[in-house]
Amino acid sequence: MEDSEICPMKKSPANATGADSNNQLRLCRVGIDTYRENVAYLHRDCAIYRAEGFQALAKVEVRANGRRILASLNVVDDPRIVECNQLGLSEDAFAQLGAEEGHPVSVSPAEPATSIPALHRKIAGERLSRADFAGIVQDIAEHRYSKIELTAFVVACNQGELDREEVFFLSDAMSRVGRRLDWQEHPVVDKHCIGGIPGNRTSMLVVPIVAAHGMLCPKTSSRAITSPAGTADTMEVLAQVEMPFEQLTEIVHRHRGCLAWGGTSDLSPADDVLISVERPLSIDSPGQMVASILSKKVAAGSTHLLLDIPVGPSAKVRSMPEAQRLRKLFEFVAGRMGLTIDVVITDGRQPIGSGIGPVLEARDVMRVLMNHPEAPNDLRQKSLRLAGRMLEFDPDVRGGDGFGIARDILDSGRALERMRAIIEAQGMRDFDPENPPLAALAFEVHAPAAGCVIGIDNLQLARIARSAGAPRSQGSGVDLLVKLGENVTAGQPLYRVHAAYPTELAFARAACERASGYTLGERGEFSPLNVEF
Repeated sequence: MEDSEICPMKKSPANATGADSNNQLRLCRVGIDTYRENVAYLHRDCAIYRAEGFQALAKVEVRANGRRILASLNVVDDPRIVECNQLGLSEDAFAQLGAEEGHPVSVSPAEPATSIPALHRKIAGERLSRADFAGIVQDIAEHRYSKIELTAFVVACNQGELDREEVFFLSDAMSRVGRRLDWQEHPVVDKHCIGGIPGNRTSMLVVPIVAAHGMLCPKTSSRAITSPAGTADTMEVLAQVEMPFEQLTEIVHRHRGCLAWGGTSDLSPADDVLISVERPLSIDSPGQMVASILSKKVAAGSTHLLLDIPVGPSAKVRSMPEAQRLRKLFEFVAGRMGLTIDVVITDGRQPIGSGIGPVLEARDVMRVLMNHPEAPNDLRQKSLRLAGRMLEFDPDVRGGDGFGIARDILDSGRALERMRAIIEAQGMRDFDPENPPLAALAFEVHAPAAGCVIGIDNLQLARIARSAGAPRSQGSGVDLLVKLGENVTAGQPLYRVHAAYPTELAFARAACERASGYTLGERGEFSPLNVEF
């Protein structure tokens, strides 16, 4: 194609950055979810693409209205995606730039990330300095790294295993990029579980108990990425979880707590970018886990953290020695960051509560708060013990008294009252725990023989729940009817699977046929796990 055949650009006035009009295009929103990666789209015949010598996957800088973002360039040939006079942005990138469709934008090659030499040293197995990690994290947060470079960093840190000083350097650097909150109070408490246990919705019970006591507990939580439900997904059954930051802070100050999605808070943004690579690779090394959790908590203004490490054959942590090593690493890094931490090691051999999936888990939570006779006792007891440990962060509560105080708050109805106030403030949704809106299609999985339940596979039950449509379909998931240590007869239902669509029901049924997730045996083969509670 001759130059004269190149698609002409429509003339447009210079934008707020003062860029030359000849370097401007019209902004186009391309409805593609690129999952935490900013992607820009240029037509191959665009005059700017030819003039600037762009290449596919190169980093570009996009400017409009005095704002700029960095993005990876994709080159397209189909004018139905972007025309020659347009610059397309993926969903995340479009939201970050904050300009209207059709607005003039300028695009230019981005300066290379200055931390690349440090990345190369890490790949070679060298130990990095505090300044090295600060530079890498800054470049990651600004989207200067490509997915390939991000992957190289994650894998290098995983294979070389960061020493504890490096973990502190990474955690501290991540906490300093983005928003840092200051609640002007002390203590500010939070609770976190390292994950991997379906149905473990203790945060939704701990927050109202602790808030009813009067302690400040601003809980921002994540959505599910590979699990059947995150705390934010389950809370969304009851209330709005996405709200402006100003509204969130008002709710926290008025009600002493919240249960909201943390995706709009800009807390440790580099962590969100790294997770987009770690999760597909199934990499969750101890150092990266510690940096991810502690950077978020420090950035959120927490002064005291209760950390739950479940241990079990299908949990993230499989043995007590591994749990103790992880505890020591958390304690060291938290101490260096000025965060008071209490780490508890809990039983992670089976799901907590009866439900796996947003509606089922919300039902369990509300039943515990209501002191309902069918409330799952394991969820109640674990939540009370965690809340009790958090209450002992209060200097006026003596060690050992927290559990009793937490139980009184729950039994008296004060926790339910506080939860209802938080739900109303965030934007109440219609939900009846006596008649939860479960997905209409269902089937049961039955015991193949009589015996005692001696094993429950967390990972397999999570897969089944996701196959059934959770968390995308709120009413889908798995309802457990039998737990560890219980005797069953041949043909007795072990659990019930709910799905909204026939295809998802078929996927879930096939997953159950491959492996039910339950192991039956003799009662003598079942033995309690020696954990803290």
